[in-house]
Amino acid sequence: MDPYKYRSSSAYNAPFWTTNSGAPVYNNNNSLTVGTRGPILLEDYHLVEKLANFDRERIPERVVHARGASAKGFFEVTHDISALTCADFLRAPGVQTPVIVRFSTVIHERGSPETLRDPRGFAVKFYTREGNFDLVGNNFPVFFIRDGMKFPDMVHALKPNPKSHIQEDWRIMDFFSHHPESLHMFTFLQDDIGVPQDYRHMEGSGVNTYTLVNKAGKAHYVKFHWKPTCGVKSLLEDEAIKIGGANHSHATQDLYDSIAAGNYPEWKLFIQTIDPDHEDRFDFDPLDVTKTWPEDILPLQPVGRLVLNKNIDNFFAENEQLAFCPAIIVPGVYYSDDKLLQTRIFSYADTQRHRLGPNYLQLPANAPKCAHHNNHYDGFMNFMHRDEEIDYFPSRYDPARHAAQYPIPPFRLSGKRDKTVIEKENNFKQPGERYRSWAPDRQERFINRIVGGLSDPRVTHEVRSIWVSYWSQADKTLGQKIASRLNVKPNY
Repeated sequence: MDPYKYRSSSAYNAPFWTTNSGAPVYNNNNSLTVGTRGPILLEDYHLVEKLANFDRERIPERVVHARGASAKGFFEVTHDISALTCADFLRAPGVQTPVIVRFSTVIHERGSPETLRDPRGFAVKFYTREGNFDLVGNNFPVFFIRDGMKFPDMVHALKPNPKSHIQEDWRIMDFFSHHPESLHMFTFLQDDIGVPQDYRHMEGSGVNTYTLVNKAGKAHYVKFHWKPTCGVKSLLEDEAIKIGGANHSHATQDLYDSIAAGNYPEWKLFIQTIDPDHEDRFDFDPLDVTKTWPEDILPLQPVGRLVLNKNIDNFFAENEQLAFCPAIIVPGVYYSDDKLLQTRIFSYADTQRHRLGPNYLQLPANAPKCAHHNNHYDGFMNFMHRDEEIDYFPSRYDPARHAAQYPIPPFRLSGKRDKTVIEKENNFKQPGERYRSWAPDRQERFINRIVGGLSDPRVTHEVRSIWVSYWSQADKTLGQKIASRLNVKPNY
């Protein structure tokens, strides 16, 4: 019997109850006892196994992005970008690649309402012929911080108070008062789009700067953008309270019901590119994740479309065990020196090894769908059937060899070891431009949200003054309006 062929699967269900080892269970209702009233015997292996499995049914939830929903579908190339990349799944218009996508909130717990003001995760796993590609992003194109060194501190500040387990504005205002780079992100989070109507009506962004590499080895920095074909829709405060009070899983249900009804969500993929030789032409650092690339200078280029046309079969297997990592790339796509991306390359895989185990990439949702081969053996929960005798490389008994050479950006590196900030911080220009682009009523709602956060009784006068100064540097009128409502003078 081939043990791999008959591995555990609901497709091989027996007509009767069994233990995990396959032994028939003649009574799944009553414990084995001494007499009719007990005590219960420890030798009731089925009872012990059933309880032990139940006790371990929950795995650690994600520290961030714990609340999420997934769906499956395909990505189809619609425009030729083969001059920019040698990635096989982008080789020509018409090429389709299976995908699984996970949407999520970021800060709140696994059972939290989906109507809370929070960034949304937008993660896409492409099952390509040359391995998986994880494009792990958010619904906003920028982020709070530009260096992953501060990521644990940032999350702690946004998470509930460790003493009371209550999320509190004063902690958030205190932390980010030290990081004026966060202003741009707050113009998204505290804008009307801070609470998407559902997952189908929100944009997505790769956030980080990646690199596309063509067959000749020429590299271009790239940003990825998802645009929903059904448009962007959001919830204002009263709407969010009403919907969240009636159904705390409204976005998950909307995604599931829409796909079940044949109303398949669709997004268009666009990219922006920069020649690395031109990166010094801007008044910001293109690798700074707190900045957007101006579309009037660097226009959006269409690439393809993403269609979600199949619901997941099991929430645990294809949502809770679904794992993403920005380090998982394919030939033709590479990293950049984006400081946040560089830390995510390590952190994401590390957290999945903690949550799911060292062999988490063997789980069906995470495993590549192409042939793959390496000498990574054993470890916890390794369920790959192997019968090879050679577990080392190289060997004359194993025909496996190095893959064809794929180009990697040949950037020349120089500099001294040092811990420094990005030189072109320019923290205030883009937040001010974004605020001024809004209609007056939208500006007013944004101001009310900012003032609400700064009105927390535990926010000190010093912190309020700092924030008023920051917003004044972004836009003088904005700073004045916030200052007047808080009765604070800017302190430059």
